[in-house]
Amino acid sequence: MKYGVSSMVDPLRRVAVRKPGNALLNADAGKWHYGPLLDPAKVEEAHLSFCTLLNEHGADVLHMNGDDAGIADSVFTYDASLMTPKGAILMSPGKALRQGEQELHRDFYKANDIPIIGEITGSARAEAGDTLWLDDETIIIGRGFRTNRLGTEQLVEIFHSMNITAHVFDMPVYLGREACLHLMSLISMVDTNKALTCTQLLPVGLYELLVAKDIRLIDAPFDEFEATGTLSTNVLATSPGKCIMLDGIPKTRDTLETAGINVSVFSGDALCIGCEGGPTCLTRPLLRG
Repeated sequence: MKYGVSSMVDPLRRVAVRKPGNALLNADAGKWHYGPLLDPAKVEEAHLSFCTLLNEHGADVLHMNGDDAGIADSVFTYDASLMTPKGAILMSPGKALRQGEQELHRDFYKANDIPIIGEITGSARAEAGDTLWLDDETIIIGRGFRTNRLGTEQLVEIFHSMNITAHVFDMPVYLGREACLHLMSLISMVDTNKALTCTQLLPVGLYELLVAKDIRLIDAPFDEFEATGTLSTNVLATSPGKCIMLDGIPKTRDTLETAGINVSVFSGDALCIGCEGGPTCLTRPLLRG
């Protein structure tokens, strides 16, 4: 198999990434809502270090090559498309500067003979960072500033056609429209029945669903959640109980390890915290299992 994803924690076999391109290396930080830690001299090294870790964790890393179309955020390959068991869904990013980014993903899927089974169209907006697989038959969708009501409705319809139940929950306003608060900013599955969460900001309905499914919530220290711009909870599971996270978040790392999670870290502040996207955001999982 070349593709197929319906889990956040099954072994990561194939993954697509995009190296930081000219648009990011020459980005206007104010225009793109980037922070003071952005350091163009260090972002390529950070990305390479991350890709090396992916290889060490057993993933076959494919690169989305070609022009970045002036989209600095295209390095965060998670958002512009979503992989399912039957193929890819092309999203329609809610951040205005990212609109059209899904066409870069379309080209990649065509080049790699991966079917596209759906698209978000019209005035609907949706980013894959607002989705989260709970199990093979259940996906969560967050409705917020990056994914609107029309986007959630189109996604629900696509998943219904695959007999997959989609639960939609409203996201908190928190830091406002300009900040990047995805559903995956609040929760990362780190094992089949364990999730790292910013529990204080979880929608009540989502909290109740997690409890009903017997998923153990690992509470992320809120001070590090705030200090990292919500990225402390952005953790990439490469297999059940084995994860990659940013270095320099000691209390969250200790919390995970105390809960029995094996953690690998990389130094990525210049890229991830600087540009508001964690290790999960840097990947487009293509095959898990």
